[in-house]
Amino acid sequence: MELSSCSCKHRGTPVLALLLVMSSSMLAARTAVAMLYDDIEISWGADSFFYMDGDVDTLALGLDHTCGSGFSSKQTYLYARFDMDIKLVANNSAGTVTTFYLMPDDVPWEYHDEVDMEFLGSSTGEPYTLHTNVYVNGVGSREQQFKLWFDPAEDFHTYSIEWNPKYIIFLVDGTPIRAYKNDPARGVPFPTWQSMHVEGSLWNADGWATQGGRVKTDWTQAPFYAYYRNYRVTPCVPSPGVAWCGDEPAESTWFDQRLDAAALHKV
Repeated sequence: MELSSCSCKHRGTPVLALLLVMSSSMLAARTAVAMLYDDIEISWGADSFFYMDGDVDTLALGLDHTCGSGFSSKQTYLYARFDMDIKLVANNSAGTVTTFYLMPDDVPWEYHDEVDMEFLGSSTGEPYTLHTNVYVNGVGSREQQFKLWFDPAEDFHTYSIEWNPKYIIFLVDGTPIRAYKNDPARGVPFPTWQSMHVEGSLWNADGWATQGGRVKTDWTQAPFYAYYRNYRVTPCVPSPGVAWCGDEPAESTWFDQRLDAAALHKV
């Protein structure tokens, strides 16, 4: 996508801009460890991001009315947990969308899988909406939305996607808020075979993001900024005696222990 004088290529939904922060991943034994700037690459809008002064592991990307940008992990993953600390757009963020999601390399749309966490901006004083969705074979329409119970622009919070053969679990600060279950008996489509990149972006979506598009982006408040840091990838661990997660027996309850039924909004 070309926007104004910027060279902006977006591999998904149309966008106007972005700002991100991400820091070095420091995880336990089996977690991928890499400096942020070694592990991700800017996939579009290279003029709209920068590393914060004094903190080379914090990537900031900005949104204005001319151009945007996005990032993609250099590696792809099949079954893992992905954690990112994000501080969202402050003040009047209406119309903007900050994203953290999984997507494969370019494939025909009929094979396209995607797992989305999208943070829909709000008017000053209103809560942010976390919009979740799962695409399988090019079909989405599996949205669920949640109002964040804190101000996500005041400080960093951890947002996570855990993807294993039985569930896709969305978490906020370690608390599961949604589980999308692989349920072949009910004919529920589930992504099981495509490795996916970790992606992120900040863009303008005032046609639908805030109150169904009734509240537009106030460009007098631009540029907008969101910050990402502490990118961590923890490979999926199978039950004892199983070679890898894809071989986990269908009758196994190994992955059910990942869910806190008291805290989880199940689907």
